Amino acid sequence: MLRFVVRHSLLLVFLFAVLGFLLPSLSLAFFPVLPFILFALMTFTLLGMKQNALIKQLCGLSIWVYAMLHSLFFMCLIGVIGWLLSFEQDLLLAVVGVAATGSLFATPAIVRTLGFDSMQAMAMTIATTLFLPVAIILTLFFFQAGQIELDWGSYITRLIVFIFGPMMFSFAVHSFFSEEKLNRFLIKVSPYTIILVFAFPFGLIGSFRVLFDQKPADALQYFIVATGLCLLFFFVAYLCFRHKGKEEALTAAITAGNRNVLLTYSVAGVLLGPAFLPMAGALQIPMSLLPVMTRWLNRVIRR
Repeated sequence: MLRFVVRHSLLLVFLFAVLGFLLPSLSLAFFPVLPFILFALMTFTLLGMKQNALIKQLCGLSIWVYAMLHSLFFMCLIGVIGWLLSFEQDLLLAVVGVAATGSLFATPAIVRTLGFDSMQAMAMTIATTLFLPVAIILTLFFFQAGQIELDWGSYITRLIVFIFGPMMFSFAVHSFFSEEKLNRFLIKVSPYTIILVFAFPFGLIGSFRVLFDQKPADALQYFIVATGLCLLFFFVAYLCFRHKGKEEALTAAITAGNRNVLLTYSVAGVLLGPAFLPMAGALQIPMSLLPVMTRWLNRVIRR
């Protein structure tokens, strides 16, 4: 059964997004549990990485160039596009907040299923996650209509718990336990972490379904915007890294398209406005289809 789940994990992520849309009450009830699942997924993902190799990747200039593209460049680009299209203030804040968001921690596992370098994807994910605190502050400063009332104590606590907590825990475990013992444990646990990934599209899409039930026209607009965001992130990152070869370009593309919107919401909360959660929900279906599209592109692009 587990082999079947792992083999068809890319399709199952999409199906769980659809299931969450069809069962909004269960999706909304499941939402409060997601931060705990996020913490577990981040921790297990980091534990499975070789720390020395990961640090070496993070010291590379190209990783941080990517992080600037992933956050600052897309924030500016989406801000300009939203202004030209006359987005309402709440929607503009939401889409720029999505652009500020780091990559999903499930991305390395998705990249691994495509046969690419998961270590590079992990380094990109961590770099964009480390840049998230700055990106959120910039988003609120330039795009929040009212006065920023950021509770710094709560903000720093959330940063420690959701970003630095899993990283520090991972380094501590690698320091205290031998690689042999840790690898034996991870071999048993790792296959089950893919199940954690299914929780996010299922639990996040409920807010979008509420908007769909109340204002179908607005929900359609959010879905179109969310799909446009995913495709824009994907293809711009692909074109920017195409000169480095197909594998690195597709890795950058899928990393840019996958956005850890739950982490951003866990850190910033309601400061990102009432449109952020419905937009996060609307993103789940196009985001869940990106890995399938990447696998297809990997087959049709020669090199």
